[in-house]
Amino acid sequence: MRDAGGATPRKLRGSRFRSRLRMPVVGTALVAVGLAYAALVPNGAAGADGPQSQQIEEGRRLFAVGCASCHGLHAQGGTNGEGRMAGPSLIGVGAAAVDFQVSTGRMPATQPGAQIPQKPPVYNEDETAALAAYIASLAPGPAIPASDAYDVSKATQEEVTRGGELFRTNCTACHNFAGRGGALPNGRYAPSLMSTTPRNMYQAMLTGPQQMPVFSDAVLLPEDKRAVIAYIVALQDAKDPGGFGLGRLGPVSEGLWGWLIGIGLLVLVAVWIGARVPKVHRKQE
Repeated sequence: MRDAGGATPRKLRGSRFRSRLRMPVVGTALVAVGLAYAALVPNGAAGADGPQSQQIEEGRRLFAVGCASCHGLHAQGGTNGEGRMAGPSLIGVGAAAVDFQVSTGRMPATQPGAQIPQKPPVYNEDETAALAAYIASLAPGPAIPASDAYDVSKATQEEVTRGGELFRTNCTACHNFAGRGGALPNGRYAPSLMSTTPRNMYQAMLTGPQQMPVFSDAVLLPEDKRAVIAYIVALQDAKDPGGFGLGRLGPVSEGLWGWLIGIGLLVLVAVWIGARVPKVHRKQE
């Protein structure tokens, strides 16, 4: 006997049985997937309220107060009242860029300009770490390097020498061969490296702040970055035999110093001698 659709009662009962069986199978599969996820990520639910999440939330709050006016409420970039860009997008810049800019006091910027100068930092270490964690949570980017990546306390003389070669090849065009900085077009400049920490040197190479190019690990290997840092630290520790560095520009600055001071003193002595010589008046005939 068949129904209107042509199906026999046996087939209908089989179809209904399979439908009823499908629900517990699917439910069992979902439970198994949930248990597997919980086993692989045991802190998944707790992590939402963990220290990392609290740090990100604190960074979000600090960003909304001190950074959103230029970079946008969600770090997407912002414009001023005239439609010009006030601050670039920070999505994807990574924690290293935030740590560099904020720890050196360049951000928050006091005013826009061709170059954002270094100044005393506004945020402490914990606040800086919170801001970096928040920006890192938005999109992947260069992370803050581990301390052993830039630790040059045990660098050998060979590493310092190799770092000097790399520095002179890649960096002296802007920072000068002694790391004292130099002028760039359009009112910009490469800052002096004499007070820069090894951590910020590494982060600058990773992120390329302002006019500086990015030296990723594909361009400059981590050990090469460490060698460059070792050379710069050696420059920072170097003594000036003459007492004054004079920008370490060599005979040019030394010769100028000699002319301004040495010849200037000779002129003053000549004037003094001329003033001391008594004037001789001829008697009128």
